[in-house]
Amino acid sequence: MTLAGVGAVLYLIWRGGGFLPRWVDWAGKTFSAQAGAYEIQLSHKSVTVSHRDVPVWHSPKEILVQDALSVDIDNDDAEELILLCWKRGRYGRLRPFWVEKDERSWSQHIFVYEYTKEGLRPQWMSSYIGLDVAHIAAAQRRAAPFYRLLLTTPDGALTSWFWDSWGFTREDANVTFAVFGDNLIHEPIYRYGLRNDEAFSFLFENIKGILRETDIAVINQETPLTDKPSLYSGYPRFATPVNIGQAIVDAGFDVVTCATNHALDMGEDGLSFTGDFFDAHGLLCLGIGTKEARRERPYALLTRNGIRFALLNYTYGTNGLTLPADSLYTVNLLDDKDQVRADLAQAQAEADFVILFVHWGTEYAAEPDAFQREWAQVFLEGKADVVVGTHPHTIQPYEVLTDDAGHEMLIYYSIGNFISAQNERSCTKGGMAGFTVSLTPDGYRVTDYTLLPLTIIGQGRGKFTTVLPD
Repeated sequence: MTLAGVGAVLYLIWRGGGFLPRWVDWAGKTFSAQAGAYEIQLSHKSVTVSHRDVPVWHSPKEILVQDALSVDIDNDDAEELILLCWKRGRYGRLRPFWVEKDERSWSQHIFVYEYTKEGLRPQWMSSYIGLDVAHIAAAQRRAAPFYRLLLTTPDGALTSWFWDSWGFTREDANVTFAVFGDNLIHEPIYRYGLRNDEAFSFLFENIKGILRETDIAVINQETPLTDKPSLYSGYPRFATPVNIGQAIVDAGFDVVTCATNHALDMGEDGLSFTGDFFDAHGLLCLGIGTKEARRERPYALLTRNGIRFALLNYTYGTNGLTLPADSLYTVNLLDDKDQVRADLAQAQAEADFVILFVHWGTEYAAEPDAFQREWAQVFLEGKADVVVGTHPHTIQPYEVLTDDAGHEMLIYYSIGNFISAQNERSCTKGGMAGFTVSLTPDGYRVTDYTLLPLTIIGQGRGKFTTVLPD
C-alpha cells in the first residue's frame, strides 16, 4: 500500500473514532421512553428512535454516541433523550465570537433532545464539557420528581449536574456533618465561665477549625437556658446561663438538639426561652417547641448544596417531669412507635435524606441496651438514613444496619459527652460523629463516616475543655 493509501486508511479510522481514548466503553442497549411510546436502540455508536415501532429519528452521522438515557431532566413532565457523544471540534455551527476557527480533534459532549411524534427536536447541544466522562446516569431526588445528571470520570469520580433554565450547572453534591455529644453544663463549668470568661469561648476554642470546615455542625444542648442569674443551677435540675447559648452561636453551630431528659428541668419557661433564643439567632432547635408546630411538621428541614435534609430529635423521657395538659409546648418523646413511624414517613416524603438524633440508652454503659436495639429497628424500618445517639455519657459502638430491601442506616448508638464535669473516666472520652452525604447513582447516601475521639480535660478551678487527639 502506498503512503497515500496508508494515510487514507488512517484518516478513515480517525473519522470513525478509532483513536479515541482506550477507556471509552461504547455502550449497546435498548430501552423505552415516554411510558413506552418510544424505543431507543443504541448500537454501533449511533442511536435509532422508534415511535410505535416506526423509526422516526437517527443520531447525526457526524457524532459518535458513547451512552444514552431518557429522563425528565428539565422537570417539564416529559422525558428528554440525553446522549453522551463525541464530535470533531468543540463547538457546533455556532461558536463564540472570540473563536476564529474550531478545532479538528474529537471532544466529548452532552446533547439533549425533546421527543415529538415526528422525531426528535434538539433542545441543548453542549460545547466541550470540560472533563472526561466514562458513564452517564440520572438520580432522582427522593421527594421531588426531577433528576440530577451524574457524570462518572474514568477514575471513578462522580459529578452532579442539574438543569438550570438553559443548560446544565454543576453542583457540589456533598455535604459534611460534624455532630457533637452532650453539652452538659454542670455548676463548676458555668461558675468558672462567669468568673473568668463570660463569653464561654473556652468551651469551643479547640474545635473551631472543624466547625469552619464542616457544612453542618450539630451539638446536643443537654440543659435548658435561662437569662435569670438567680435561677442558674446544675445537677440534678439544670438551668444554664444564656451566655453558653451565645457561645454555641458564636462558635458557628447550625443545629442544636434539645430533646433530652433534662429538657423540662425549667418547665415550660425553659422550653420557650431555649427554643426562642436559638430561633432568634438562626440556629435550628430540634426536639422541643409548640404542639401546633409539631403537629404541622415534627422535624426541621435544612438544605445544603441542593440536598434537602429532614432532622428529627427525640428523648426517651424527661426524668418524670411533665407539662400541664393545657401547655402550648411539648418535647418529642420515644413513647409511641406508630407516631415515630408516621413522622419518618412524612419526612421521607418531603426530604432527600433523613437524620434522627435520639437521647436514649443506659447511663455509663459501653454497649447499647435492649431499648436502643428495639428502637433502632423502628428507625431502620422507617428508612432513616443516619441515627446519632446521646445520653449514656460514654462512647458506644457505631455501625451500618441494612434492611431486607437493601436500605442502609448509619447508626451511632452514643457519641458520649462533649463537655461535662463528671469524674468517671469513661465520661471524659467523647466523640464527634463525622459523615458525608453525597449524591450517588442510587440516590443520596453516606459515602464516608468516622468517629473522631475527643477528651475532656479538667484544668482546675472548674475549667473544663475538650481537646482533639494529637
